[in-house]
Amino acid sequence: MTTTLHTVLCDRLGCRYPVVQTAMGWVSDEKLTAATCNAGGFGFLAGATIAPGEVEGVIQRLKALTDRPFGVNFHMFQPNADEVIEAVIRHRVAAVSYGRGPDAATIGRLKDAGVICMPTVGAVKHAVKAVELGADIVTIQGGEGGGHTGAVPTSILLPQVLDAVQVPVVAAGGMFDGRGLAAALAYGAVGIAMGTRFLMTSDSPVHPDALARYLSQKDPVRIKVTTAVDGLPQRFIENEELKRIEALGGAAKLSLALKHARSYARDNGQGTLGMMRMAWRSFAADPGNFGATVLAPNLLAMVERGIGKGDPVHGLLPSGQAAAMIDRLESCDELISRIIAEAEARLRAVSALL
Repeated sequence: MTTTLHTVLCDRLGCRYPVVQTAMGWVSDEKLTAATCNAGGFGFLAGATIAPGEVEGVIQRLKALTDRPFGVNFHMFQPNADEVIEAVIRHRVAAVSYGRGPDAATIGRLKDAGVICMPTVGAVKHAVKAVELGADIVTIQGGEGGGHTGAVPTSILLPQVLDAVQVPVVAAGGMFDGRGLAAALAYGAVGIAMGTRFLMTSDSPVHPDALARYLSQKDPVRIKVTTAVDGLPQRFIENEELKRIEALGGAAKLSLALKHARSYARDNGQGTLGMMRMAWRSFAADPGNFGATVLAPNLLAMVERGIGKGDPVHGLLPSGQAAAMIDRLESCDELISRIIAEAEARLRAVSALL
């Protein structure tokens, strides 16, 4: 199919279509990222959950699966942030995505190497700050999105940010089909980014038991925001583990976090010193969120158990409300082709009204 649906995002990232697959820990691996890129979208590899010493190998495997441009996500507080940055520059990765951090000097270093800096933000003030620090493109995530999220819906946040910054803006949060892409373009965005929709594909590495739980969600209200896990608002599918955590007191949550921290350190070969270093970097990145730093191991351990190890009962399932609108697992190729066809049809229908 020949398409005219081409935006500046395609030119900047080198993708065929203005559709981005976001980086999700334990989900956006080399196979899903490559499948997205091969289908014409732009995929971000979840570098934030790659174990220290393994970044080079994962990127090499990804490059063996696709000859298309791709991106890598990272956080400055992760123990191997420098390893990720070095690999990104060495492999001439097209773009990086990030949340808290990096500072202007690190962003400048990436930009000097030709890497497009594309942070994700959930508030207007964060978008303005990101651009001041050097962001080339900004992805906004409305409150409908999964994982850590804000309170402002995409329909409000998107025009707010479009009015506040002069760089291209990508819309995320509640995106799952071509109608969403057409709407985002009509607002003035240059494309859409989706996490949950790509998690729920046949190319996703998520365990079938966890995917079945995602597919069973038909009520968006049951895909809820909570601060119980690490003190920050996050959206999860309501399940047995989430209810248990929400019922715990503060001391019990701290005890659970210490237990998970020791287990995480052991599994990733970091040791106590490594976990302390990670905690300090997280606190330094955002001193106002001390509670999130202390309780972060709860999130790491239980999300890995839920989607990485396929235990939807005793683990956590980050999800956007879009999961309630998805009833089947398409391949990335089928998904992106359908989204583009739907968006073009909607845009033609609107044009016919003028």
